[in-house]
Amino acid sequence: MNTLSTPPSSNTLNFNHITTTRPWKFPNRLGPNRVSVKCAYGSSYDIGSTRTDWQSSCAILSSKVVSQEQSSISTAVNGSADDNFAAINGHKTNITDLQLVPIGNLTGEISKPLPPKPLTISDLAPAPMHGSSLRVAYQGVPGAYSEAAAGKAYPNCEAIPCDQFEVAFQAVELWIADRAVLPVENSLGGSIHRNYDLLLRHRLHIVGEVQLPVHHCLLALPGIRKEYLTRVISHPQALSQCEHTLTKLGLNVAREAVDDTAGAAEFVATNNLRDTAAIASARAAELYGLNILADGIQDDPSNVTRFVMLAREPIIPRTDRPFKTSIVFAHDKGTSVLFKVLSAFAFRNISLTKIESRPHRNRPIRLVDDANVGTAKHFEYLFYVDFEASMAEVRAQNALAEVQEFTSFLRVLGSYPMDMTPWTTP
Repeated sequence: MNTLSTPPSSNTLNFNHITTTRPWKFPNRLGPNRVSVKCAYGSSYDIGSTRTDWQSSCAILSSKVVSQEQSSISTAVNGSADDNFAAINGHKTNITDLQLVPIGNLTGEISKPLPPKPLTISDLAPAPMHGSSLRVAYQGVPGAYSEAAAGKAYPNCEAIPCDQFEVAFQAVELWIADRAVLPVENSLGGSIHRNYDLLLRHRLHIVGEVQLPVHHCLLALPGIRKEYLTRVISHPQALSQCEHTLTKLGLNVAREAVDDTAGAAEFVATNNLRDTAAIASARAAELYGLNILADGIQDDPSNVTRFVMLAREPIIPRTDRPFKTSIVFAHDKGTSVLFKVLSAFAFRNISLTKIESRPHRNRPIRLVDDANVGTAKHFEYLFYVDFEASMAEVRAQNALAEVQEFTSFLRVLGSYPMDMTPWTTP
């Protein structure tokens, strides 16, 4: 069993990768209703104890049900309850010790099984989208933009910092967190390719999206002025998004990349670096006791990052509000089928909002015969596509059925509500 370590400087999750990829292909149908059992977690995020508690709770609950049914059958047939014992976690336990509610009426008579209760709309409702009971994993340390995105997606949630994107995925898979909120693209810096690769490697489902305006600040220790600085540190995208503004401020100093923006602020504060500034959020300045030397230093004010919300189970697609669907596909013959795939959406008036190609990690190179020059080498690609339609719509189902005819691999990553909030800076 892998262990969970917490660095002294932060409360971030960190454990080794132990999951395997088990993608599901279209056309998959949502399975029957499943009853979810929630167990309480303490403040410690220990994987071993958490998984053991969860498995034990499931075993006890299922054993109670089996024991209850066996008790009723034994009493009705034999007229006695001598065999009313159940094995719980390997130990025989008397049925009377479990304090079960007997099946039947209040007089103790065994009644016939009741007919199944008809399903209601509440039975089909997805998991709660908001609430303080949700634990949401994000990459970074407190003060990161991902933490702000988690708060926007799930107000009053318990945000769980993780030191890597991979850890955030696993935190949800291992029931340490209920959701993960991770960035997939920025309006200036483009796609976060690492997370596109992780979407394929893990079996989580996209259940929503949130767009967060990014507002960069230049932070330094109290009493430090800009002319004292010799370097600026931050995430590589943050540095590139503020390049021209830093030059206008007269900061012709060294730029150094670190893992995340809030981590840069924490690093400056923890190590008392009086010659170093960080590019991060105003919340990071408040958390780590730094001063804001310059506010709103991003080169373009329309700087927005798109995050996706991930869960263990997909939500039920609907048609009463705008939905978006994300898929990934590939074909053995390379990119020659891309036009056919795109035509399946164009003929049905389905708008595409994103096309992202990534090299196939298992087969990165393909040999193609060329009569003129002999043999050429090309990359094999996977294609990620977002389109504006719900999987509950017939046109989307027909489009994917046609796409499946042209592809050797097709997976629906999620069908989820679109974020319709305007792009406004805070």
